[in-house]
Formats: sequence, structure tokens, C-alpha cells
Amino acid sequence: MLIDDAHRYIALRRALGFKLEKAARHLDAFTRHAVANGDSHIRNATALAWTAAVSSTPGGRYQRLQEIADFARFLHAEDAAHEIPQHRRYYRPCVRPAPYIYTSDELARMLHAAANLRRQKPSPLRQHVHAMLIGLLAATGLRVSEALNLRLGDLLPDGMLHIRQTKFNKSRLVPMHASVVAALDAYLRIRATVASVDDHVFLTVGGRPMGLGAVHAAFHVVLKKAGIAPDRPRRPRIHDLRHTFATRALARCAMRREDVARDFVALSTYLGHGHIRYTYWYLEATPDLMGDIAAAAEMLAAEVIV
Repeated sequence: MLIDDAHRYIALRRALGFKLEKAARHLDAFTRHAVANGDSHIRNATALAWTAAVSSTPGGRYQRLQEIADFARFLHAEDAAHEIPQHRRYYRPCVRPAPYIYTSDELARMLHAAANLRRQKPSPLRQHVHAMLIGLLAATGLRVSEALNLRLGDLLPDGMLHIRQTKFNKSRLVPMHASVVAALDAYLRIRATVASVDDHVFLTVGGRPMGLGAVHAAFHVVLKKAGIAPDRPRRPRIHDLRHTFATRALARCAMRREDVARDFVALSTYLGHGHIRYTYWYLEATPDLMGDIAAAAEMLAAEVIV
């Protein structure tokens, strides 16, 4: 039965390390629809009709059809009667937006603005939480979700953070600068004054874990108070703090031939990238940085010729 086959397929891929949270929901809904439609095998027409009905955008239809196509290939190996949907018909090139790289002055203004957010009676930690969160993201390049998922037990001795099972099912250790460790210790002393049974590092009203919605709302206030890119059509994002960290780290990379690859691998590991190509993307996304690397490459080439 298609529904059982979908559960079997998801279980197998999860055993291989994939999370597939959305895919599991999509395939469960699709197979239930297909069975209700009288299908015993995956049909291209059924897949196309279902994705068109449940998604209003080409991107959404492409994602769902791709998930069904992958599932169909799995079943087709066992039974050639399964049809593989033509998912490429909705393909659109994915263009990543250029990151906003914060200057040192802008980061200082943002920290000051966060530390002076309006106090709220239900949330006495508001100023301290957002100032510490922005500072931590800027200093470590963590993903926002990784910072929000931090537990007190993840703060290890010697200034280490234990980032557990995040994107790509990876865990890693992230060392912090001594100044960040000092700031985090000061924040934790203030946090300890708020009674809570929850052990998340960043808490919101009622001692509950901080959510992404609250973070983004406060960050927009911080940007406005700090006067960051007020006339820019597309507002800078909190995720751009990660981009800023990465581009600054790359700018400090050694330019000697034997050191370049080592530095890229180290940064890729530190950031928790699934593949080093995601680290190389920062060269393309930051023209000034690309120019510096290109100039260094020309110098290396000249040394070889000599």
C-alpha cells in the first residue's frame, strides 16, 4: 500500500541520517490522496494534480514533486509500474540574496541599541537577552537556531560551546574568544536571577525558550534604533551576522598557497557547513573579498612562473 511504502521509505532514509520532516508530511498527504483517488501505484497525472492543488507557487510545487519523484524512484526499483513525476517542469534557478555585511561601527551601534531596548515587566531579561544573542552570533557565526537551542549544559569549560545535532545532523565544538566568554558569564549571572525550570540559555516571557518570531521582531527594532541601512529596499537580516563573521574570517585567511585550503576547511568545519562549497559561496557573495583572493592568487601564480 502506498501509505505504508511512504513510511518505509522515510524510515530508511532517516536511518541514513536524513531528517525529512517536511518530506514526511508531504508524502503522507500525497499517498493518502493517491489511495483515496484509487491509485495503487504512483501516477504522474495524480502527482501533478495534487501538487497544483496544495501549493500556489512554482517553488512549492517543484519541492513536492521532487520529493514524490525521489520516492517514486525508490519504488520503481521494486516495481516498474510506478511512474516518476516530471518534477523538472517547475524548476526555477535559486538565487541566494547578497548578504549584508555589517561594519564594526554598525555592530557596536546594534549592541548599544539592544542593550537599551525598552524594558517590559513580563520580560525583565529582554535587553540582556538580545544584546547577548546579537553579540554571540556576531562573534561565533552560529546559526540563529543553534544559538536559541543552546542549553546550559552546552556551555563547556575553557570557553567551548557544544552545538548538538543541528543542520545536516552534525554536532560540533565552537571555541569562543575570551571577551565573549566574559560577556556570556555576565549574562548568565543576570539570567540566574529569573526563576525558571527551563535550561535554555536564552529565555523569554515566563521563562520559556526564546522563539524565532520574538528574535526577528526585536532585531527589526534594534536595526531601526541603530540606524542600520534605513533606506535599503531589503532590510538586513539577523542571519547576515553569520555572513559577516564568515567574510571577515576569510579576509583574515593566510594567502600562502599551502594555507588557503587549510583555512577554508577549518572555517567550513567551524560554521557547520555540510559541504565546503557552501563556504566558497562567500567569495562569490562578497565582491571585495573575491577581489582580494584573486589578487593573492595572481601573486601565487607569479611566484610559480619565477
